[in-house]
Amino acid sequence: MESARERMVREQIAGRGITDARVLRAMRKVPRERFLDAASQGRAYEDRPLPIGHGQTISQPYIVARMSALAALKGHERVLEVGAGCGYQTAVLADLAAEVWGIEIIPELAAFAARKLDELGIRNARVECFDGTHGWREHAPYDAIVVAAGAPRVPVLLLAQLAPGGRLVIPVGPRDNQRLVVVTRRPAPGPENDIDEEDFETSYDIPVRFVDLTGKYGWGGQGPPSA
Repeated sequence: MESARERMVREQIAGRGITDARVLRAMRKVPRERFLDAASQGRAYEDRPLPIGHGQTISQPYIVARMSALAALKGHERVLEVGAGCGYQTAVLADLAAEVWGIEIIPELAAFAARKLDELGIRNARVECFDGTHGWREHAPYDAIVVAAGAPRVPVLLLAQLAPGGRLVIPVGPRDNQRLVVVTRRPAPGPENDIDEEDFETSYDIPVRFVDLTGKYGWGGQGPPSA
């Protein structure tokens, strides 16, 4: 598995232009196979998402690396992850940041992710089960928020929980055709709950396709039409 993991990093990630040394190190370190069931472990380093049950997937390794790189972590940050799934991206982020707070709306997956993090001795990450589109105010503000599910819009409550200079990385768009969006909160915004468009800068990255973000401010929810 170690040789397969190294080949994955070399060919699928570095070979596609990811140059952040810390991200490459984390992708070499975290054993993707440990977050899959026994039947899928032999496919852990294939260049594709894989099923993890409950209609969900573990993201393609390149996408995990790209979203981690877009978060631009240096090691001291507090990070929120929405849509933790089986915990693989959580583990990668935990290697890149000081603290990671993960949310997964499906109870079985949340329990699985928490168990895997514990088995791997990852102590700076925690996963709990609730509607992540509300964020997690208890631990806000966050230096980065990573959303691993496709959203019809940017959830306003996530923007409110970004620290000054913080970055939100989220797939946004129709169910079958999203784009990675990076929203950066300017260094001197107004009060946390006072959302002003001028406080944020938005950029657009590659096209992607994720499973649906569910919850009040996701697909089928009753959130506002836009951030």
